[in-house]
Amino acid sequence: MVIKKIRKNSQELKIKTKQSMKKFKHEITRSLNTAIVAAFGFLIALVWRDVITEYVDVISSASPVKGSFISAIIITIISVLGILIITKFLPLERK
Repeated sequence: MVIKKIRKNSQELKIKTKQSMKKFKHEITRSLNTAIVAAFGFLIALVWRDVITEYVDVISSASPVKGSFISAIIITIISVLGILIITKFLPLERK
């Protein structure tokens, strides 16, 4: 009788532990996605801030802005691709 009760309790505990681990994994994945996407967004914002500042400072001369503008476009494309890849490989589980 006591052994049956212990086995039942251990099975219930095992099920609850698996459910908790599944929820924990989901939260970790969600947090990781958010952190990586935020980092790429921050990178994009920093690059474009420099471009806009340069453009405003030298509005009459287009030459200094070209290099920063091209680098901002390249970094933006790489960052957006990174965001797409991360969200593809670390998808959020739907409840």
